[in-house]
Amino acid sequence: MNILQMSETLFYLIEQQANSEKAINYLRQQVGLLQGGTGPSGLQIPVFYRVFTALPRFVGKQPIEVPADLAFALEQLRPGFTVSGWTLDRLARVWWLLQLPADDESLYVKTITELFKAGELNELVALYSALPILAYPEAWRFQATEGIRNNIADVQSAIMLHNPYPADHFDEAAWNQLILKAFFTDKDVTQIIGLNERKNARLAHTLADYAAERRAAGRSLPPHIELLMD
Repeated sequence: MNILQMSETLFYLIEQQANSEKAINYLRQQVGLLQGGTGPSGLQIPVFYRVFTALPRFVGKQPIEVPADLAFALEQLRPGFTVSGWTLDRLARVWWLLQLPADDESLYVKTITELFKAGELNELVALYSALPILAYPEAWRFQATEGIRNNIADVQSAIMLHNPYPADHFDEAAWNQLILKAFFTDKDVTQIIGLNERKNARLAHTLADYAAERRAAGRSLPPHIELLMD
């Protein structure tokens, strides 16, 4: 995936939002501050952290509108990636993550990992939403599996639903755990990308046992579980 093109497309989408002038001016100003540092890679890393946390105060939290042409452009850049249903601060945070240069893998991974460690709810939602478009995708497997274990519904949804990262990068065990957790937490599994493509015998067997337990307890089966038990 071309990170520069993705960044430009997301920024253009921010520009298309109603009353976005203040947000655009703020983001452009902060990019200048970020790139004006004398630290590693010529960056002001404290600026990167500060802006990521402060963004909602400067851009707002209103739901975004996604024109069909931009939705198509995003899909072309990163198949399966969508920003539909996002708020402006979530979009801006994901765009801001792409402003971190990826030429130094160690610095890049360390910097973003610190955000995962310290993130509050909405910050974590943005971070997990960004996984499909971050550089060094293999480096984020641990964080992604942590998102599955997280018991906060919005964080779970950010990694489970409408997110192509798990289907592309999880091994079978992690993928099966995601599907099971989705059923346990009453997620709409039809919104999981790769649901049919990654069906496997171990998952089918586990789900069959789970379904048998629910039937024995007189409980109904979760919707669509039969799709994965073939």
